[in-house]
Amino acid sequence: MNGLRPIARLASALALTLATLLAPSSLGADANVERMEIRTRQITQFRIGASERRFGALEFVGGLEMTSRGRNFGSMSAFRFRKPGSDFIGVADTGFWFFGRMEHDGEGRPSGVSDFRMIEMVDADGKPIREKWHTDAEGLAIKGDIATVSFERGHRVSEFRIDPDNMRVALRDLDFVIPSQELRQNRGMETIAHAHPHGIHEGGRVVVSEKSLDKDGNIFAAIIEGPDKGIFKVKRNGEFDVTDGAFLPNGDLLLLERSFSIARGVAMRLRRIYGESVRKGALADGPVLLEADMSYQIDNMEGIDVWRRDDGALIVSLMSDDNHSILQRNVYLEFVLRGE
Repeated sequence: MNGLRPIARLASALALTLATLLAPSSLGADANVERMEIRTRQITQFRIGASERRFGALEFVGGLEMTSRGRNFGSMSAFRFRKPGSDFIGVADTGFWFFGRMEHDGEGRPSGVSDFRMIEMVDADGKPIREKWHTDAEGLAIKGDIATVSFERGHRVSEFRIDPDNMRVALRDLDFVIPSQELRQNRGMETIAHAHPHGIHEGGRVVVSEKSLDKDGNIFAAIIEGPDKGIFKVKRNGEFDVTDGAFLPNGDLLLLERSFSIARGVAMRLRRIYGESVRKGALADGPVLLEADMSYQIDNMEGIDVWRRDDGALIVSLMSDDNHSILQRNVYLEFVLRGE
């Protein structure tokens, strides 16, 4: 695509305001694995119509636009790699788990998705949970064979045992520290991530809300375990809201953020939050690494992960949530973070 057509630009802007008209279909009385073929189109330019690859500290590697005939495909809110750059697990805010494998070509660029499957979240009886408010999964962290998911609306943080062919009911719910009354109905815990294992939080889990603000307009967040357990705040910068986050090897927190308006459409931003400011009682902040609007190959960017490539390069991967709208796209992007 050599440029943004006005109609396409308006359609993408309106998409975030439209309710999903076609609800995901049931998989039946029991939650069975639904395998899907994912069709992909490679994205070779990040800035539309331009060949530049370097954007500040980030160097664009490549990306994919993903589609599928699977009716439940989409609404992907968060993902993490179980094997660096390869096998992944994710959650959709429609109440589904998803699993797959990211493929790369001979030049190291994303080239396809294989072995993709989705499975509904279930209750204690193994039955699919139909109530949207109870399965609005937004954040995901993994460690070993344990997945931790943060949910909006029915605010909670829950642990699950990872089994791509048999995801069951939560093992337990965790204390997420932030008072429930401070979490806004559809602006709750959007991010959960494990801190650096050798840092001050000793790998403890950290949550950040999307847009649950205190009286000063700062974003509620918390360290929910470890020696520094407690609430902190993230300074809100402009009209951007948090959609996901991942810790860097040096202990800094990389936050993915999004803004939207009818006039400007959707935009995304990456902000590097200094690790030393992620502590109980602090106001965390840090510099913007990347900001992109609709003149770039983005959509409603909601998922992020950070991983190390075989050659040692630190890769930042991003994924979008299409809200099951025909006006939006499922996009996957990769960047090298230079000068870590």
